[in-house]
Amino acid sequence: MDHGSHDSHKAMALLKTARGQVDGVLRMVEEDRYCIDVAKQILATIALLKKANIVILRQHMDTCVKDAIRTDKGAEKIDEISMILETYLER
Repeated sequence: MDHGSHDSHKAMALLKTARGQVDGVLRMVEEDRYCIDVAKQILATIALLKKANIVILRQHMDTCVKDAIRTDKGAEKIDEISMILETYLER
């Protein structure tokens, strides 16, 4: 992955925000906050992680997969993406 790209920075920002939310959720549990409020924050964190994963996967397809296909080594990369998609669809 091109770690200097716009997409990498976007993914990192989403992940850092999710990390902050996890810290907030931990504080909420420590403070014995209302369960539904905690659950809502957990769902918000999951949504951020999913967004970050989509950004990373899109970047992977735009770089690694395209490069592998150009050099006739795309089958492995396509299998990797298929495995990830299967995991998404199972949930």
